Amino acid sequence: MTATKYVLRRRGLAAGALGLVGVKGARVSAQTLDRVVFQTNWRAEAEHGGYYQALASGLYRRRGLDVELRQGGPQINGAQLLLAGRIDMFMSNGFQAINYVRENLPFLCIGATFQKDPQVLMVHEGAGIDGFEAMRGRPILVSAEGRATYWPFLRAKFGFSDAQLRPYTFNLQPFLADRNAIQQGYVTSEPFAARQAGARVRAFLIADAGYENYNETIDIAARTVRERKDVVQRFIDASIEGWMQYLRRHDIGAANALIMRDNPDMDEAKINYAIDAMNESGLVLSGDALRLGMGAMTDARWARFYNDMVAYGVYPPGLDISRAYSLEFINRGVGL
Repeated sequence: MTATKYVLRRRGLAAGALGLVGVKGARVSAQTLDRVVFQTNWRAEAEHGGYYQALASGLYRRRGLDVELRQGGPQINGAQLLLAGRIDMFMSNGFQAINYVRENLPFLCIGATFQKDPQVLMVHEGAGIDGFEAMRGRPILVSAEGRATYWPFLRAKFGFSDAQLRPYTFNLQPFLADRNAIQQGYVTSEPFAARQAGARVRAFLIADAGYENYNETIDIAARTVRERKDVVQRFIDASIEGWMQYLRRHDIGAANALIMRDNPDMDEAKINYAIDAMNESGLVLSGDALRLGMGAMTDARWARFYNDMVAYGVYPPGLDISRAYSLEFINRGVGL
């Protein structure tokens, strides 16, 4: 798992007939399950755990949903799959939502699982780096995606220069071989891999420096929002409940088994580290989510993020970013 996690996908809402027990225990006979195909942004991992928990624990089915979780990867374009009607929703980030407005695409973001972008800059302990300011002038391994997203923020806030940039190929070996190296990573992943390889590292979360990008967003076609509001709301509510259970480790064995089945590279140690990192860093539950509920978004934060990106030269001024997202299905205190 790496920063290329900014890949997207989704599919259309079909139906399949089955009987089930209704949402609040009411018996519903011969009810049609509304089918939803949700595309994640990477191979199965703990960072998708709430969705797997909602699936494994029956939260989706109790809300009349037949949900299929499809794994993402570096070659998968969720927007294209959504446009083709092959998926219903996909996992993305705030940048992509603003791109929909810039490119006049009929998609939008309807919730943000991660209140904080999980991207970090990772350094070796003992390298004399105690914060972002100390990284000024030092070579930093950054991917092409990172150069277009968080790098302009770091450059503006901490005086970084493009001369510091070095290519990052999602291989830990250059970092492990050079104790003075700095490289990008996810707070839930690369620090664990480096420590498993014997390195002592520190990871600095870029979000904690003021980078307000929403991540692991739920993106959807505007037409689906208009035509299937009830299905969308049930999916959001069940997913939030799944996340609350997962972060609290409430009977999540079956969910983890599904993750490891879908992605054999996952194991219990990696999953446990990622859950701890999500909780300790507040990726899911921090900021607005503590008062509005998981998945929270606000107009004010979207405006700040867009205005910052305009100031950093990432986006042109004048975009109507209210078209990039909807607050209709979130901010209801679900799971608090």
